[in-house]
Amino acid sequence: MKILKIEKEYLKKIKLFQEYNKYYYDKNNPKITDSAFDLLKKEIIELEKKYKFLKSENSPSKTVGFTPSKNFKKVKHKIQMLSLSNAFNEEDLKNFEKKICNFLSLNEGTEIEYSAEPKIDGISASLTYKDGKFVQGLSRGDGKEGEDITENLKTIKDIPKVINEKNFPSEIDIRGEVFIQNNDFKQIDDKFANPRNAASGSLRQKDPTATSKIPLKFIAYTFGFIKGMNFQSQSIFLKNLKQWGFKVNEYNKTIKGIKNLILNHEYIEKKRKDINFDIDGIVYKINDFELQKRLGYVTNAPRWAIAHKFSANSSVSKILDIEIQVGRTGALTPVAKIKPVNIGGVIVSNATLHNEDEIIRKDIRVGDTATVERAGDVIPHVVSIDLKKRKNNSKKFVFPTRCPSCGSATVKDFNEITKKKDAVRRCSSEGFECNQIAKEKIKHFVSKEAFNIDGFGKKIVENFWKLKLIKFPQDIFKLDYKKIKNLDGWGNLSTSNLKYAIESKKNIPLDKFIYSLGIRHIGQENAKLLARHLKTANNFFNLSLNKDTDELKNIDGIGDTQIKSIANFFLNKTNQKFINELKKILEIKDATQLSQSGLLKNKTFMFTGKLQDMSRAEAKSIIEENSGKIISNVNKKLDYLIIGEKPTSKKNQFS
Repeated sequence: MKILKIEKEYLKKIKLFQEYNKYYYDKNNPKITDSAFDLLKKEIIELEKKYKFLKSENSPSKTVGFTPSKNFKKVKHKIQMLSLSNAFNEEDLKNFEKKICNFLSLNEGTEIEYSAEPKIDGISASLTYKDGKFVQGLSRGDGKEGEDITENLKTIKDIPKVINEKNFPSEIDIRGEVFIQNNDFKQIDDKFANPRNAASGSLRQKDPTATSKIPLKFIAYTFGFIKGMNFQSQSIFLKNLKQWGFKVNEYNKTIKGIKNLILNHEYIEKKRKDINFDIDGIVYKINDFELQKRLGYVTNAPRWAIAHKFSANSSVSKILDIEIQVGRTGALTPVAKIKPVNIGGVIVSNATLHNEDEIIRKDIRVGDTATVERAGDVIPHVVSIDLKKRKNNSKKFVFPTRCPSCGSATVKDFNEITKKKDAVRRCSSEGFECNQIAKEKIKHFVSKEAFNIDGFGKKIVENFWKLKLIKFPQDIFKLDYKKIKNLDGWGNLSTSNLKYAIESKKNIPLDKFIYSLGIRHIGQENAKLLARHLKTANNFFNLSLNKDTDELKNIDGIGDTQIKSIANFFLNKTNQKFINELKKILEIKDATQLSQSGLLKNKTFMFTGKLQDMSRAEAKSIIEENSGKIISNVNKKLDYLIIGEKPTSKKNQFS
């Protein structure tokens, strides 16, 4: 897939992921099956892996779960509950292991030992024990903070309330999965859609007595916070869990080699129907804890673990229509409206067609009979067309050359890397001039990873836009609450709550503010890099006024694509206007800087060439952990140039 095509596709997938993420985690009513929800992550994360400029705070690689419910007290996890990257085939696993070897600078062909553990399709929970007593239980929540569901968890017989073993840590967070066995679910399947929904709904009962009536189970598999690490490997830790009275998965294995992982995966997938609880894949973890520590994490996922998913589900349906959706960046994404069909227990009525090139390649037409798979997208995708069932009067679908929202010409960007035109068409409008783009930009502005305004979701944006209450982001902070109070579905209390939620978000960190602007190619990680470099909001506003983006070239991790996008954003007069308006309204906090107390404080480093004893990624990580700064270009501020094998000649001249 081409970079720009993926970028448009990527941003749309992110939006869809957010929507379905809420249904999956918060409402316990997923619109798609778990396999489709998980497989979504593959395409998003694969795009991020292949094209480093694709980053979003709403990506499954950067978010975990969903904001905790208001029904329970929110509590921060001492150690964040992370998500996992996904693998779907042998090639994915080879790439995963290759990255590990590169990061650790291991010789090619080095056999790595993994702990292979079937992935239970349930609800994650973290159990805190102090001095052997179970004192608190939290849901995953958004990964950073969860719901305090202690009393409900205490009703589960599999969870020990007191542990007297001598080697049990004085304080530890045991993590595992709450689930319902399939035979038990048959007794209550009239109340819930599937076992996972039953487990989730039961854990969120306000009355623990109601929870106790549901036959919940718990299997432990890891730890979060721990006082004193006395274990050398995951396999040893699992043995200790069993000794302490926890149930662990009987199909856990220690395995070496990708080929053996594949064989085990095939065996478990075949045996899947005989297992008395739902599993949707196998989790592979580097068995050695010391190697885990060295590998560390990328945003919200560990480098040392991956989930190898089982096969996706598919079905056949008829394409009733093809609609074009316009995204925040102007990407035109075709979506097939299909005759509702049950795929793996979920009724599906939409399927993404990705882009114009994909429609042409597969020759997809309205009226076709299509195989629809719930795999890589939150919205399932059309895999193929049955040409034998196509009617004689069928006509090719003509992709619009004009934006269906504003009528502007649609264009395909030229990709400087591939030297080809992008597969994705975009509206040529500059953004807020196109109503659909403007609405999507506002939805992004209020989204969880941006301003995160409680109660101000996509439907509210659509409604307020229709009523002409908002047109630009700054309008959110100037709402006519008297008018809102008299709208259907609103009243004094709901209006007051909305006003409070908006007012409370006038104070925002610089990186979230930058991200909220919806600058193309600027996701959460890039926003953080920009914020750390610029340090203050004033520096950002000065940059927007001066439009001199040359200084950004020295930010390690920010490339020409991002810099060009930022420059184009600042050149737009409408963007300048709404930035200036927000400047008057908001109090933007300075960027959170990396630790400044390390041994390498105030020192700058640059790398050139291949290092011998460790990878460049690991070396950079060590430098940043010790307060050093990585730069990407030679300048007067450079203190140390680290030269490896086959260095870049220009950089080497500096030495």
